[in-house]
Amino acid sequence: MNTYYSNGKLLLTAEYGVLDGALALAIPTKYGQELHVSESNSSQIAWKSFDERGNIWFEATLSIAPFLIIDCSNSDIAQHLLRIFIEAHKMNHNFLSGSKGCIIETKIDFPRIWGLGTSSTLINNMAQWAEVNAFELLNNTFGGSGYDIACAQNNRPILYQLKQGKAKILKTTFTKDFNKDLYFVHLNKKQNSSTEIASYNTQKIDKLKLVEKLSSITNQIINCKNLIEFELLLNIHETIIASVLKRTPVKKLFFEDYKGAIKSLGAWGGDFVLATGDEDTPDYFKKKGYTTVIPFNAMILSDIRLIKN
Repeated sequence: MNTYYSNGKLLLTAEYGVLDGALALAIPTKYGQELHVSESNSSQIAWKSFDERGNIWFEATLSIAPFLIIDCSNSDIAQHLLRIFIEAHKMNHNFLSGSKGCIIETKIDFPRIWGLGTSSTLINNMAQWAEVNAFELLNNTFGGSGYDIACAQNNRPILYQLKQGKAKILKTTFTKDFNKDLYFVHLNKKQNSSTEIASYNTQKIDKLKLVEKLSSITNQIINCKNLIEFELLLNIHETIIASVLKRTPVKKLFFEDYKGAIKSLGAWGGDFVLATGDEDTPDYFKKKGYTTVIPFNAMILSDIRLIKN
């Protein structure tokens, strides 16, 4: 049996603007997804996806030559999966060529509603298995900026930027004295990334200016020395994105009485917000019904990941 693993992701800065070349700060998470591959004699692909509790949330049977859906528990997901197999085979004709068939099991270790990269971790795992370029596979299937693939492949925070359509990735660190004062709070819902991207693309804005502003904020956040400066930069960033999308900032919308800064992470952030605060922060959000409050250091993957068996 072969096993592949990919990290989840969160985009801290330059959401939406990263599509147009803005410099973004992204973090791989301690949560991710495994893919296990075993050979079989069935001449088919037997697929099962398990959630963090060990329950099957999707299953399908596919034929290999040609790739077709034989049976599935969700037709939309099966169509996406089929497309990945077809594109991976186009990129590497030896992938599953002459195969006897296989049994596939995937396992995520985070709730799917968190949006930490169920699709991107799958794409990266499939690319490893098929021995193809994960960024190209993403582009040929779901599309997007590719920052999530970069997180899937790296075990440290990264600076990510698209230049002439190609990904530029620089490993960095984010070990601030105030990390202990940062929290990720889930808003109990999951937006559709494709819908959010489409909405962004309809906005009539000066994208070059937006890219400059967001890139500047990313650089300042990387280099900032204290929590006050960090909060100011989060607030500026939030104001810019809210203006672009013509939406009310999330703090004003839901948490106007909160004493710290709150920054939306966009649809790509899994509908988490990043909040600054103190030891009372979890209680504040939990009293308002937002029970998933994760300290920054409990989410961010900042060291070498142990190989999972």
